[in-house]
Formats: sequence, structure tokens, C-alpha cells
Amino acid sequence: MAYVYDDQNIFAKILRGEIPNDTVFESDHALAFRDISPAAPTHVLVIPKGAYVSMDHFTQEASEAELVGFMRAIGEVCRLEGVSEDGFRAIANTGQHGVQDVPHLHVHVIGGRPLGRMLSKVD
Repeated sequence: MAYVYDDQNIFAKILRGEIPNDTVFESDHALAFRDISPAAPTHVLVIPKGAYVSMDHFTQEASEAELVGFMRAIGEVCRLEGVSEDGFRAIANTGQHGVQDVPHLHVHVIGGRPLGRMLSKVD
């Protein structure tokens, strides 16, 4: 599959400093910031600094350093936000069926309260 990255998406603009954000963590390979419409007390978005559309795009084309740096950023956000002990959800929506709103890989780190079941069972 050929991935086409839109460099005008909101996360690309945040990475370029064109749109402000509430930064939680930043490294060479990732930026983490608070979601503007949080679904729980902790709701942080973690994005790679590279131009990757989705998780599958990232895992197929990112360098080893980017892969490790991004995953470590997610772990660091969990530590900084204090959600590791009680639990959290890390979600990467992908494509139309996954209801991906922004075509730049992003992982939602959500926690700070019981989150309930993720999906209802199919009959």
C-alpha cells in the first residue's frame, strides 16, 4: 500500500509550531500533548515527529530509532501522568473503520478513572 501524507493536517501544523499545544513530553522522535476534548481525566495524544499516516505505515517504514523512541514516549507519558499503576488505555485509531480523524499517527493515552469495556460484543 502506498501511504500519502497530508502535511497540512493539524498535527503536522502542531509539529511545525503553527498551532499551540499543551505539551506533556517531547523527545527527538515524539511529541505528547493534552487532548483539547478529553474523554477522561488523563487524555494525552502521542505523535511521532515523522510524517506517518497510521500505525501500519509507521511500523512498516519508521527507523528503529523512531520505533523505539515513540514507544518509550508512550511509556514516559504514562509515568508522568501517573496512570501506570491503576491502568490506562492506549488507542491508535486507523482508517475509516477505525474512525481516524487526523491522518497522522497518534496514540491516545487515556486514564485516571475506570474506562469500562472498550467494545460491545457482536451478536
